Amino acid sequence: MAIVQGIREKVHLPIYDSLTVAAEKQLRDAEPSSTLKFFVDVQKKTKLETNLQSASLLPHYNTFEARAMRVVISDLPPKFPDTLKALGEGFDVVDSDNNSIDSDGDFEGALDQDEQPVFDIDKVVTANIDIRLNRLVELLKEALEGDGYGILGIEEEGVTLRAADADLTETQVGNVEHAGGTIRLSVAEIEDLVRDLSEKEQPIKEQLSRNNGAGTVIGKLIYNTVTTLYVGEKIMIQMPTWFFPGGAGPYSESGHLTTHGKPSPEATFKFAEPIFIDKQQNFRVEIEVPDTDTLKEIQRIYGPLNLWVVLDGYMTRDVQ
Repeated sequence: MAIVQGIREKVHLPIYDSLTVAAEKQLRDAEPSSTLKFFVDVQKKTKLETNLQSASLLPHYNTFEARAMRVVISDLPPKFPDTLKALGEGFDVVDSDNNSIDSDGDFEGALDQDEQPVFDIDKVVTANIDIRLNRLVELLKEALEGDGYGILGIEEEGVTLRAADADLTETQVGNVEHAGGTIRLSVAEIEDLVRDLSEKEQPIKEQLSRNNGAGTVIGKLIYNTVTTLYVGEKIMIQMPTWFFPGGAGPYSESGHLTTHGKPSPEATFKFAEPIFIDKQQNFRVEIEVPDTDTLKEIQRIYGPLNLWVVLDGYMTRDVQ
């Protein structure tokens, strides 16, 4: 479509760019440095991720009048890699009354018809586990929301039953199963299993027990980072990220969901005076993590995660 010479139009057309962390990946995989850059790399991104066509430049010979800036962070449950597993040994196998069980399927304190003890402490059953982190997080949630224990079935993948320093036979496993044997993992035991992972692989606590009062990924990001808008290498504004509410996304007052600001375009930061981006003028936004220890934690965040920066305002363009 041909451009109408000498006539330009002014439209409300926000521009946005995002950093995306894929499911089962960590933030360090998307950006290994301490600075998250926006509007700099727009190649191979979908329309969900950006609406720019060229890095750090407006389309064609357009100009832009920025009236507001917002940072929007998704609040999605993390997905951990299936290859990421926690290992543990010697966990008690108990019945519904929390009694230990031996390899014959007898429970602690059980008596025969002559009222003689039948439970053999030398054959007490324990479990070694090789469990996926996704399953471990499910158990942690169950423990936190219930009686403080997550119940792991003895038939689940990665569970090995042992007694007298040997793996149980199929018949012995059947005995334990018939006796109602399960593995009760406490919150402390689950957290210890997570801590046994390598430091880089460990999820941050905000992703292990979401919305438990310890904070969320959104809080982790907005209270520990500084956001800067550059236009032509000149700093136009620089503030902690909490200064730029998202003004978008789901909202709940029940405490089970967190957003960075109420989901209203009015509930965001507006510039006192518009910031102009001229044609062919470079611009970018950087979100920096100043503290080294905090950076190490933030880099361990698992996806799916999207972090958008939006410049809201008016685009002046040629009429076609």
